[in-house]
Amino acid sequence: MTNKTNTDILLAHIIEGIEEVKGDDINILDLREIENNVCKYFVVCSGNSNTQVRAISSSVQKVVSKSLQEKPWHVEGQETSEWVLMDFVDIVVHIFQKQTRSHYDIESLWGDAKQTLVESNY
Repeated sequence: MTNKTNTDILLAHIIEGIEEVKGDDINILDLREIENNVCKYFVVCSGNSNTQVRAISSSVQKVVSKSLQEKPWHVEGQETSEWVLMDFVDIVVHIFQKQTRSHYDIESLWGDAKQTLVESNY
């Protein structure tokens, strides 16, 4: 039996929510070894339009709520849906439109973090 933490379980459900609506380029940044980190993980992904970014955000909320009865502590950016940030305290999810993601390039800003690209099944 594996000993999964609540954070690991939350992370798996967040990824499931992203994949359910075909979010692209899912990257997990492990911030646990970084001094003065803001959370344990960033999950970064892309959508092709504001409609898809909104759908990814909605899917993540639905999957996490249904599976774990949890809601994000804070969500912002849904008005324009160019960059939606979902704060689950230990995990912060960044859902970008592709051009906005390349502009802000937060993966480079957090370059010291261990990064894991998620292989999508679609």
